[in-house]
Amino acid sequence: MESQLDPMKDDLPLMANTNYMLVRHYVLDLDVDFKSKVIEGIIVLFFETGSQYPKTSSSGKECCQSQSDKTCKVKACEPCYMPMTTESACSPKPKYNDFAVCGKGEEDTSDKNGNHSNEAQASGISSSKDICEIQNHGNKDFLLVLDCCDLSVLKVEEVDVAAVSGIEKFTRSAKLTDVSKELENLRNQIVHELVTLPADRWMEQLYYFTRCSQAPGCGELLFTTGTWSLEIRKAGVQAPTDFPHAIRIWYKTKPEGRSITWTTDQSGRPCVYTMGSPINNRALFPCQEPPVALSTWQASIRTAADFVVLMSGENSAEPVQLQEGILSWYYYVTMPMPASTFTIAVGCWQEVKQQGFPAAIQTNTKFSLPSSQADFRWHEEICGHVEYPCRFQDPAARLQAVIPYRVFTPRCLMECCEEHLLQLIPQCLSAAYTTLGTHPFSRLDVLIVPSNFSSLGMASPHIIFLSQSVLSGGSQLCGTRLCHEIAHAWFGLAIGARDWTEEWLSEGFATFLEDIFWARAQQQLSHDEVKGQQELKALLRWRRLRDEVQNSEEELQVLRPKKESTGETSESGASIVKHGLKAEKVFMQVHYLKGYFLLRSLARTIGEASYLSSLRKFVHKFHGQLVLSQDFLCMLLEDIPEQKESGLTAESIFQNWLDTSGIPKPLLEEGETWKESRLVQQVSGEVTKWIRTNQMMRKSGKKKRRLDEVVFQKLLPDQLVLLLESLLEVKTLRPRILQCLEKTYQLREQDAEVRHRWCELIVKHKYIPGYEDVEKFLREDQAMGVYLYGELMVNEDVKQQELARKCFAAAREHMDPSSAKVVAEMLF
Repeated sequence: MESQLDPMKDDLPLMANTNYMLVRHYVLDLDVDFKSKVIEGIIVLFFETGSQYPKTSSSGKECCQSQSDKTCKVKACEPCYMPMTTESACSPKPKYNDFAVCGKGEEDTSDKNGNHSNEAQASGISSSKDICEIQNHGNKDFLLVLDCCDLSVLKVEEVDVAAVSGIEKFTRSAKLTDVSKELENLRNQIVHELVTLPADRWMEQLYYFTRCSQAPGCGELLFTTGTWSLEIRKAGVQAPTDFPHAIRIWYKTKPEGRSITWTTDQSGRPCVYTMGSPINNRALFPCQEPPVALSTWQASIRTAADFVVLMSGENSAEPVQLQEGILSWYYYVTMPMPASTFTIAVGCWQEVKQQGFPAAIQTNTKFSLPSSQADFRWHEEICGHVEYPCRFQDPAARLQAVIPYRVFTPRCLMECCEEHLLQLIPQCLSAAYTTLGTHPFSRLDVLIVPSNFSSLGMASPHIIFLSQSVLSGGSQLCGTRLCHEIAHAWFGLAIGARDWTEEWLSEGFATFLEDIFWARAQQQLSHDEVKGQQELKALLRWRRLRDEVQNSEEELQVLRPKKESTGETSESGASIVKHGLKAEKVFMQVHYLKGYFLLRSLARTIGEASYLSSLRKFVHKFHGQLVLSQDFLCMLLEDIPEQKESGLTAESIFQNWLDTSGIPKPLLEEGETWKESRLVQQVSGEVTKWIRTNQMMRKSGKKKRRLDEVVFQKLLPDQLVLLLESLLEVKTLRPRILQCLEKTYQLREQDAEVRHRWCELIVKHKYIPGYEDVEKFLREDQAMGVYLYGELMVNEDVKQQELARKCFAAAREHMDPSSAKVVAEMLF
C-alpha cells in the first residue's frame, strides 16, 4: 500500500500515521489577533498507541483496537463549565513570549518554502518526504507524523503529566505499581488511564486534561514541517509505545492559511471563521485528519471584548474577562469526532432573541412519535461505539424534540433573521426528531456567515453556518437548507464516512432527508401536496444531474471512486482523498444528487414507512461510528430479504449507482415520470403561454394590449425555477417579455434559487436593464454565483465581460480561494 501513495496535485494527502499513534484529545489555548490576522497559542495532544502496536489493559491483557468493541453504559450528564482559578491556561498573550529565550521560539526558523524545523541537521527527516517514504522500521527513531499546513510551528515538547498535583490517583491501578519503571513509561500510562476513563467521569476527565495541559515541559522534541505535515521525534525512541503520549506544540497560523478566512461581515466588522476548506483544519492546528482519529477537544479562545466566539462545543460558553478589553471563551466536546469537524467563528455577532414566540413551540420538548414505538426501543440495547456520554442512553434526551438553540448574525441582518429564520428552527428540529429520533447533539447555534461563504450551509457539531442567500424570498429555501444541515447531525457527524471519498453517505442522505423533514415541518400540507412538491423537486434535481454529467469529468461522477479499495490505508495509516484538492469539485453536486436518487429509489422499492424504520435502526446501530457504503446496504438488505429475488443486491447497487459515472440506468428509466406531476404540468402550461406571447409580439405592434390580455398563474418557488430553466431553452426572448416576466412574478423579491435563474436569462438575452440584478447577485450571493461569471464571458459581449471583471475585482480579496481560482480561470 505504501508504494501506491503517490498523490497527484489534485489529491489531498492525509499524512498522519494513525496506525502507530492515535490522538484521543486536544486542548487548545489560543489568542485571536485581528490586527495581524493570526491565531497564536498552544495545543496539547493526548495519544494512545495505534492499532499496529499492542496495548495493555488494566488486567494485563491486550486490548482490541476496534471502535465497536466498547459499549456505552452510562447516562449523559448535563454539561457544566469548570473555570480554573490556578495554573490557568487562559492567560493573556505575554505567556507565550517567554519561549523567545529558547532560541527556537519566536525566532523565524523557516526556509524559503515556509517550512520550519528545530533540527540542526535533517537527521534523516526530510521536509519534502512523500507519504510512501514515512517509515518507522529498523533502528531509526520513531517519527510521529501530524497533518499540518500553512502553520508556523515554534516549539514542541513533552508534557510532564506526572508533575500534576492529584494525578497520583491514576498511578494506583495494578499495572502502575512497579515504581522502578522509567518515568517516561509512567507518564504514558497516566495518559492511558486518563483517556480511557469511564463516560460517567467525563467532568473529572476534562478537569485533568486541563491540569495536564498546564503541566511543565520535560524536554523539547525534534520537529520539522513540510508542505503537508509536522514530523516529530524523540532521540533514541524507536517505538510508538515509548514515544511521549502527551505533547505540547506552540504555533501560529498564517494570514493566508487555507483553513480559516479573515474577512468582514455584512456590517463591515472584521471576523474570522472556518469555512469548510478542502484541506480541513490542518492550517488551524496540527492534528490527525484521517476520520479514524476520533477525538474529543476543549478550547480556551481569547480575543478583544467586542467579539463573540462561537465554536463546536456542548456548552453555551459564557465569556470570562481576563483583563480590561480581553475576554476568554471556553468550549468542550465529549463525543469523539474527526478533527475536521472542529469549527470556530469569531466576529461581532449579535444574538437574535425570540420575541412573542408561540408558547407551544418554545416549551415543546416532548413530541408524539409518528411511527411504531418499537422503532425507538433500541435504547434498551448497549451502543456500539467507543464509550462517551451518549444522548441515545439518556431518557430525557430521547424525549427532547427541540434541543436548545440560538441564532447569531451580523447586526444588519437581525431583523431578517427574526422574521424568517427563528420560527423555522423549532419546526425543522421537531420534524427531524419525528423522523430519526434522538438528537445526537445537546444544543444548536445557527450563524449567518459573511457573504464570501462558498456554500448555502455547513453543519458542524453544535453549530450550523448558513449563507445570507437563504434569508430572502420567503421560507422555502431557508427551511429546506436548514433541514439539510440538521440532517447532517445524524448523517455526516454522528455517523461519519470511514473514507472521505464516499461523500454520498453524508450529502446523499442529507439531501434525501431534507425533503422528509421539510414536508413534516409544513404540517398544513396534505399528502398529495407533499408528493407533488417532492416530484417537482426530483425533476429539478434530475435536470441538474443531467447537466452536471454532461459538463464534468467522468471520474468526478463516481460516488465510490476507490471501489473495492475504499477504506484502505497504508501501513502507517496514511492515505489520500482522491480529487480532494480539485477546485471544481467543490461546486459539483453529483454526490448530493446521485446519492439522493439512490436513496429515493430504495425508498420507493421498499416503501417509505419501512425504509424510514430501517434508517432509524441504522442510526441506533451505527451512531458514534464510521461506516462504508456496504455497512448501510448490507443492514438494509438484511431487513428486506424478499428483495433479493428481484435482483436488489449490494453488488447490483455498487454496479449501477456507486462505481460508475454518468446517470444510473434505473434513473434514466424514471426520468420521464415526473413530467406527469400536476405541479410540473402547471409550469408547462405557463411556459407555453410565455412562448406564444413572445411569438405574437414579434408579429404585432399592439404589444401592451396583448400582454395585458394574458393571465398567468401564481407559482411556487420551485415552479418558478422550472419555468425559468425552461425559458432558458428558448432561443430568443424579447426585452418586453423579460420586463413583464420580472413584474409578473416579482423575480427580484424571490429566493436565491429563482434569482439565479433570472440572472441567467438576463445574461443569455443581454437584457441591459437587468445587469444591476446580476451585479447584486454576484456581490451578495457568492455561494451561488460562480458560474454566472462564465456565462458573462462566454457570450463575448464587451459589456458583460466588463461587468464580470468589475464584480470579480470588487469581491476577489475576500472571496473563497476555491471560488476565486475557478472564476479567475474563466476570466483570464
